[in-house]
Amino acid sequence: MEDICISSSEKNGLQLHLCNTDKFKTISIMLTMKVPLQEDGITARAIIPHILNGGTTNYPNRKLLKQKLDEMYGANLSADALKKGEDHIITFRMEIPADRYLNVSNSLLKSSLDLLHEVVYSPILENGVFNTTIVEQEKRALKQRLTAIYNDKMLYAHVRLIEEMYKGEPYQLSAFGREEDLTSINAASIYQVYEELLQNARFDLFIVGAFDQSEVESMVQDVFSEQHNNKPIKMISSDRKDVNSVKVIQDKMDVKQGKLFLGYKTFSTIQDEDYEATRVANAIFGRFPSSKLFINVREKESLAYFALSHLESNIGLLMTMAGIEFANYERAVEIIREQEYAMKVGDFTETEIEQSKAMLINQLIEAYDTPLGIMDISIQAVDSGLSNNINDQIKRISMVSKSDVIRAANKWELDTIYFLNRKEEIK
Repeated sequence: MEDICISSSEKNGLQLHLCNTDKFKTISIMLTMKVPLQEDGITARAIIPHILNGGTTNYPNRKLLKQKLDEMYGANLSADALKKGEDHIITFRMEIPADRYLNVSNSLLKSSLDLLHEVVYSPILENGVFNTTIVEQEKRALKQRLTAIYNDKMLYAHVRLIEEMYKGEPYQLSAFGREEDLTSINAASIYQVYEELLQNARFDLFIVGAFDQSEVESMVQDVFSEQHNNKPIKMISSDRKDVNSVKVIQDKMDVKQGKLFLGYKTFSTIQDEDYEATRVANAIFGRFPSSKLFINVREKESLAYFALSHLESNIGLLMTMAGIEFANYERAVEIIREQEYAMKVGDFTETEIEQSKAMLINQLIEAYDTPLGIMDISIQAVDSGLSNNINDQIKRISMVSKSDVIRAANKWELDTIYFLNRKEEIK
């Protein structure tokens, strides 16, 4: 397959990742600011990208900033906070038409980088700190996002599993912060966290599209002229800490359907030699509609409205998720565990292995058809330290054998069972 090259370099401590390709008529830009997940300041960090997106020195409110983007041929700009493994990550994304398709004298890409830099480094201030009106507006918006998690019972169950499974560890924390912090944080305290973020965060800038690479490298060098904290990617620990006993957690709420989650420690992360084997194992286990969970829990036993599994490879977590009738709880857990044991003893065929590898490879190829997919692949390559060459990635998946899958699956240990049950009816 024709490869798409992603080159990485350092500019003033900022890590620059460029994918120069003619596949798209747009240029996509993503800036990430990464710091360790920690309780102190987490809610302030969650709100900072939205405050920054609310106004700059030259465009002091959201309306004027939007007008500026409209003038830039309908460019768009979004910001958010997320977590990946034990990192808290603030992201800014922009998409613009590629310069080569515009009849303009000045580079739109240069103007976009200038605006992105202004959003991050020159926010609208009031008495030397963030604008109070913007801060209070974004605090209300964050409260609404946190309420939305509670109202989405599947998402709520996901959050509760993480809280219980990683209690006392950084990964327990939500990327959105905590509602109880909203009363105590203010423009001054959030601005202090923002200044610390500029000093301590690792900056990665991803640009995908058609451009002159040397020109873009020079632009980034000039625009992001501050000296950034050149933090290396930390090694993710996959040391084995055996699970002493399975935690069983049950919450009761006014729900019409039970939400069942099983959380496994895989002891394999994106940096581990068993990473691809773990992905193939998960593909056979619960990732796709052809998987064991879907066929046995949903199709054969009719125990669940849906049943699937998901990997968080930056922390070594495997989750199974199912929506079930309340009375089916014990049987559903039993069937899910039977599929786990089947993986560990090799009760799956070579055909299942090849089918799962083909689907993973197809997903990888499809990802290269979108700018965001290319960025995600580049991020994974940065985190893993492995080649982002698509043919190398396909080869790594293709080489996984049945014994590799069995070895990876035998590392799995069930840590926590979480069930969101209904309230008992009062008679």
